[in-house]
Amino acid sequence: MKEKLKIAFYTDSFLPAHDGVVSSIMALRKGLESKGHEVYIFASGNDATRKMVGHDRHIIIVKGMKFRKYPQYNIALLPFSTSFKLNRIRPDVIHAHTPFVMGTWALVAAKINGTPVVGTFHTIFMDRSAVEQYASKVAAGAIAKYAWEYARFFYNRCDAVIAPSESTKEILESKGVRNVCVAPNGVDTERFNDHARGKAVRSRLLQNPRQKIVLYVGRMSREKKIEVLLRAARLLKDENIFFVFVGAGPAIGHYKRQSERLGISGKVKFVGFVEDAQLPSYYAAADLFCIPSTFETQGMVAIEAMAVGKPVVGADSLALKEVIKSGRNGEKFRPGDSRDCAAKIKKAINNLTSYKEMAKTANEYSVNRTTDGVLNVYYKVLRAAGQYGYDIAKGAGATRQNLKAIH
Repeated sequence: MKEKLKIAFYTDSFLPAHDGVVSSIMALRKGLESKGHEVYIFASGNDATRKMVGHDRHIIIVKGMKFRKYPQYNIALLPFSTSFKLNRIRPDVIHAHTPFVMGTWALVAAKINGTPVVGTFHTIFMDRSAVEQYASKVAAGAIAKYAWEYARFFYNRCDAVIAPSESTKEILESKGVRNVCVAPNGVDTERFNDHARGKAVRSRLLQNPRQKIVLYVGRMSREKKIEVLLRAARLLKDENIFFVFVGAGPAIGHYKRQSERLGISGKVKFVGFVEDAQLPSYYAAADLFCIPSTFETQGMVAIEAMAVGKPVVGADSLALKEVIKSGRNGEKFRPGDSRDCAAKIKKAINNLTSYKEMAKTANEYSVNRTTDGVLNVYYKVLRAAGQYGYDIAKGAGATRQNLKAIH
């Protein structure tokens, strides 16, 4: 019985970009390798990517062309150049993390080699406000119009589709996507935990040490609904609260200008891009985390904040409504409602010690736990392909109950 798998990840999103997709890929790789499996990453990238990955022979970079509006992202030019490398590796499973150029080649490679293929739906890429970050308004309209048709075409050619939350699974199934399994992405609780120290960051951010910090971490783009939080900040401008925004993106200039128009530029700070190693310190420096997005398929940053011991105020939408338990690990507000957002921030700030279940929530999404969920999907497609020699009880370190569940 084979206990160690070889898995090939294919992704259009990779370093130097720092987003939920890249974090999820790296966390899953770490989890799989810790359980004795071998992971190869085929990714679109550039010279900066090659420099960051160094001599890691398990990462194969395909030269890409940068997006003008978002230069951290690349579109692969010659994905088929990976064919010889893939043939030498002979993976047991191919895992497409994005449905674009590299993801499409993952489907082709899987078909040619007779390898089971799993696809993960990380992002609602068909949202027009998201598409407009990368394309003109005219092109964005056309892309958004046909995006679900393409998504259905792509994911229905996978042997299994991973949704990171129940709400995402419901959306996919309502659009005609088949074979959807729920397997959340993992948070690295070795990096994000209540041992993180934020005193130095807090002293740099605040002139008045008595102020409370409300933190946002994420891409600075229109689909993240950051204007909702800025308007909430205006409603709370007389409170002793300071708002910190961490992240880069095409709309950062727009939001800076909006904060000036709202008259709150003295109450907010746009930090910009922060290195991964520093992120735990920013979470630790905050008193509260806020995520106004209605775009989240899982909300990884919300879970990272909880792992560091911070309650979360978030929009009652998609995956966030599953992650946030009002009164226990944070509060939910009506999506798009700045007044309700401000009220929930004020409620949470005034009752910080009453939230007790942040660590419990984060532990549910630990890398060790979520990796077993993804392995269950791998073994399911391997068995469906007639490869019955794979032993999940040994290979994945899973329980007998998990083994029964996938038969």
